[in-house]
Amino acid sequence: MLGAGKVLIPGIPADDPQKAFVLQTHAYIGGLIAVLLVVRLILRFTTKKPAPADAGNAFLNFLAKAVHFILYLLLIGMAVSGLGLFQQANLQAVFSGDAPYPQDFFQYLPRLGHGLLSTLLVLTILLHAGAALYHQFVRRDNLLARMWFGRR
Repeated sequence: MLGAGKVLIPGIPADDPQKAFVLQTHAYIGGLIAVLLVVRLILRFTTKKPAPADAGNAFLNFLAKAVHFILYLLLIGMAVSGLGLFQQANLQAVFSGDAPYPQDFFQYLPRLGHGLLSTLLVLTILLHAGAALYHQFVRRDNLLARMWFGRR
C-alpha cells in the first residue's frame, strides 16, 4: 500500500483510465487494513502477551515500546486521513463514474496528512525492521521466533 501510494499512483497520468482503478484498489485495500488494525488492537488488549524482549539497555527497551506505540499511532492516522480524503474527494462517486477524477488531491487537507504520515510510517517501519534484525543477528536472542504462531 505504501509503495502504491508513493510510487504507483503518482506515476500514472490523471487522464489514464487505469489511475481510477488503481486508486480504487488502494482505497479499498486501505479500508481492509483499517479493519484489520481494529481487530489487531482488540486482540492486543484482550490476549496474553509474552514478556517484553530485553535489548540489554533500559533506553533501548523504552525505545522499543515507543516505536510500537508510534507504529499503531501512524497506522491509525493513515486510516483516518485516508477515510477523510475518500470522503472529501467524493471518491465513491469517482469510482462509480458519477464524478470526474480530481486533478489535484492536495486541495484536500487530509491528503497532506496522509502523505506525511506515510513517509513517517515508512521510516518507522525501517527502524522497526532494523531493530528486529539487530536482535536476530547481533544479539542472537532469537526474537523473530517469538513472533510466530503459538510462540511465547
